[in-house]
Amino acid sequence: MTEMRTLKVALLGCGNVGAQVARILIEDADTLAARTGARLQLSGIAVRNVNAKRDVELPQELFTTDAETLVKDADLVIELMGGIEPARTLILSALSNGACVVTGNKALLAQDGPTLYEEADKAGVQLSYEAAVAGAIPILRPIRDSLSGDRITRVLGIVNGTTNFILDQMDSTGAQFADALAEAQRLGYAEADPTADIEGHDAAAKAAILATLSFHTRFALENVHCEGITSVTADDIAAAKDAGFVIKLLAIAEKLTDPDGGEGVSVRVHPTLLPREHPLAAVRGAFNAVFIEAENAGELMFYGQGAGGTPTASAVLGDLVSAARRLVLGGPQRTETTTGHIPALPIDAATTSYYIGLDVADQPGVLARIAQLFAEHGVSIETMRQTIHTDAESNTQSAELRIVTHRASEAALAATVEAVKGLDVINSVTSVLRVEGV
Repeated sequence: MTEMRTLKVALLGCGNVGAQVARILIEDADTLAARTGARLQLSGIAVRNVNAKRDVELPQELFTTDAETLVKDADLVIELMGGIEPARTLILSALSNGACVVTGNKALLAQDGPTLYEEADKAGVQLSYEAAVAGAIPILRPIRDSLSGDRITRVLGIVNGTTNFILDQMDSTGAQFADALAEAQRLGYAEADPTADIEGHDAAAKAAILATLSFHTRFALENVHCEGITSVTADDIAAAKDAGFVIKLLAIAEKLTDPDGGEGVSVRVHPTLLPREHPLAAVRGAFNAVFIEAENAGELMFYGQGAGGTPTASAVLGDLVSAARRLVLGGPQRTETTTGHIPALPIDAATTSYYIGLDVADQPGVLARIAQLFAEHGVSIETMRQTIHTDAESNTQSAELRIVTHRASEAALAATVEAVKGLDVINSVTSVLRVEGV
């Protein structure tokens, strides 16, 4: 009987996800060997502090601070350190040494993915990163493999559990943003410094990765228009709810064609109104979901836990098994397919519907003046709702207008809003939010 091959696995980082990956490699060693045709030997775990307290009990002899030596002797490297350096240098070293790499480092991939992809191509090894987007949800492999014979036209994703939890709390309980954020931190859904989440940076990195795979063109973080949720108020949530919408932070990548037939891709992250009957509107709490539109497959949605040690470890192990199988069977490694060179478009080129909240004087002719101004700028109004408010102290009345437009370009909408602000009957523009799914 032929002795089973052993593949050395180096693990870089032992945080929440890394610890679970190590546990599974040890506890499920026989199962993983049966699935890959090789023993996956965890040869070491590189950490900053070998004596740090960890939630998972692991053999102490596995820990080392010498990541460079560990990487040089590995067949497979799992990078879960996060950040740009030393992760970038260690991944490049692993690839140049002929090791396949599995990473969950969305920030690095979004910032310098092309360098890593090129090194993997040159070395003929596999660079996998399913865990970089949407945690446990298998979304990158379906885009790369299952839909490789189709043409994806649009991707909409809730890819950050922290912001989805906060917005869901505001929608379901009426909480203010600060209170919903505090609850997310108390439950462990938000970091002590939540900036990367609430400002949209985490979702933007994932949007760049989704766009790269979906449109076979390399997009970086600088190509993504990014807005967070810090400006979303309880009043915005309530107004959206009253109009039949829910607000979600969406990562959007879509192919657009200009009047001359030129193609480009708009990649953006921003708060978005969705009709409550839209599949993404039902994604609650810290869950994630990605909604894909393709020419032949039509509409597809992938839903599941977008974070957490064990769910994300599942995605890491899936990539690891895939890479190990290819090492055992031989043949070319599965690499990124970037056959196109479609330009990234600025946010002004995006077209969508809009929700605009206005506080206006309650007097005759106001609606007609506003509607005329929208028409002059080529923005068509789909619905307009008016609510009258009376100030108890001054006994004066004002009207709140909630306008939903038909699809229009970002540039046309911005010009319209600026023109509306100049009307003497406008007290304030209370909100401008994009709308999808109508």
